[in-house]
Amino acid sequence: FALLLLLTLAACSRRPAPDFTRIAILRFENLGPDPRADWMGRAFSEIVTSELASDPALYAIPSTRIHGYERTMGARPVSVPGISAERSLALVAGANRLGYGEYSVSRGKLLARLTIADPQTGKTTLLASAEAPEDDVIAAASALARQVWPGAPPYRASHGPALKNYVAALEGSDPVEVVRNLEQAIAANSDFAPAYRLLAQVKAQAQDAPGALSVIAAALSTGLRPLESARLEVARAELTGDKSARLRALQSVSKLTPSDPTVWLALAEAHANAHAYPQAVGDYQSALAIEPQDPSSLNQLGYACAHAGDLPSAMAALRRYQALRPADANPLDSMGDANLIGGRLADAETFYLQASRKTPHFESDSSLFKAAMARLMTGDAAGAEVLERQYLDARSAGKDPALDYRKAEWLWVTGRRKEACAQMEAFARSVENGPSRDLAARAYSILAIWKLALGDRAAAASIAQQAAASAGPSSAELVELARFLASPPASPEEWAARAAHGFSGPARSSTAALALPIALLVAADFPAASQAFQRTYDSGEVADPEGALPILLAWTYLETGRDKDAAPLLRSNPVPAAGTGPLFTFCFPRIFYLRGLAAERAGNRPAAAANYQLFRKLSGPDPLIWEGEQPPH
Repeated sequence: FALLLLLTLAACSRRPAPDFTRIAILRFENLGPDPRADWMGRAFSEIVTSELASDPALYAIPSTRIHGYERTMGARPVSVPGISAERSLALVAGANRLGYGEYSVSRGKLLARLTIADPQTGKTTLLASAEAPEDDVIAAASALARQVWPGAPPYRASHGPALKNYVAALEGSDPVEVVRNLEQAIAANSDFAPAYRLLAQVKAQAQDAPGALSVIAAALSTGLRPLESARLEVARAELTGDKSARLRALQSVSKLTPSDPTVWLALAEAHANAHAYPQAVGDYQSALAIEPQDPSSLNQLGYACAHAGDLPSAMAALRRYQALRPADANPLDSMGDANLIGGRLADAETFYLQASRKTPHFESDSSLFKAAMARLMTGDAAGAEVLERQYLDARSAGKDPALDYRKAEWLWVTGRRKEACAQMEAFARSVENGPSRDLAARAYSILAIWKLALGDRAAAASIAQQAAASAGPSSAELVELARFLASPPASPEEWAARAAHGFSGPARSSTAALALPIALLVAADFPAASQAFQRTYDSGEVADPEGALPILLAWTYLETGRDKDAAPLLRSNPVPAAGTGPLFTFCFPRIFYLRGLAAERAGNRPAAAANYQLFRKLSGPDPLIWEGEQPPH
């Protein structure tokens, strides 16, 4: 099926693809005289949606996704007919077919009808009806589902009381009552997977991870169907942080629900985090075959293609994104990023400047900063300086309180490192006793990392302590990283122990995963650093928006004799945001030195010479040459 989706997408350039059926089954309306049967309205929509989930020819949008848009559109009553309360939400969720129904209980019978219509034309595309005993909503709903898709599997719940409790939990607002209803549903029907999943979700949201894991374990022990088990495995992997298990579970879910774009998007993100970009491209294409007008998916597809080395496909995706959002600057900025990643530096600069002109102060003027960086990567420091002044002027007009911080960053990336350190320290001192103490903490932290990169561990340790004195919520993670890196030299085992116990807060694991390999890299323990970077790179635990991790991993490869493995990691350029993060300190302009070294060892002397020359140009008066390295001549 995935292959079919890819072929369908490829054909889009030749002819418009038919719109994939995306159906929202709305809450049914009780036309009977007894309000005690109102709960069946939600039961009908949940059962029909669940039974259509595996249909490869349509996407049945879950009610959780539909009601997820209430955060932006306002809450809707959950216990009134969906045709009035859920219609607008369903359209925002991407539905191009609406299913609405009515039912009544009379003379011992449950009569139900489902109408499926095109919301654009109002034309009815299906009219289904069913009859069942008055208390058997499952039989009636299943009969309706099979008229939509004859292959619909029967709903797993076999006891009406379990379903009624589950519906009460879905539509409840009191957390205690929600848990009580879910527990009663499970007690009445021990293999009722939706109740287990919702109960695990409620416990996880209440920060009760052990309780959520216990619920999932209990569910998996009951012999569930493959789809139900795979969905619970996804939830378990997310709770335990097991990226590999989550990826495997998502792959299983995608095979069992090939028409669910949210699964393909989750799988794409997992593959991208694991740097498996060709696989991520296929996942995004599968999602877009179902929801071709999703701008976010087109944007992410562009980045995945760029990282996979396919710039033409990246630009094709981003042009489609731009067509959907013609007034938005972000498609142009993304085109700049794609071209920067792919080495088309002049084109990258052009797109960044276009983004800046379209929306002044877009993303804190980051497009202007990236335009300056794109010019700098060509070796034209003077031209880059002109663009950087435009960026600083824009930030000044926006009354940026960190303007001097940004000036110091530019001094650093252009090789004027002593001047940069002095500027950053002066900025930190100017704000450390005012309302911008968090900015002071960030400035001191970056300064400490710079000092460490320059080989002055004692100064780095002292400055990191100053950072800690000013730390606030937004700077705490960076401060912890600076303090860790500036710790006294140690063995790889001691560094690992420090990383395991030296961090706190919700970002603990990702900070530790980043801190350990950098500490070993700074210590020039390249074998240990390579192993640590490999674990971090493979795990996807650390957000790496700049694309610095592959460069640093390649550095350790070159230092440990893995020259052929290093070369592919050095093909893409890092993409700075509005400023530079701690990883950027160690990868720019070193990437050009590393490319030169890789080319030299591969026997490509012209490429080696060109990269060494660019490295010398960008290093400025204070080059960062590591212990034992010989600067290129």
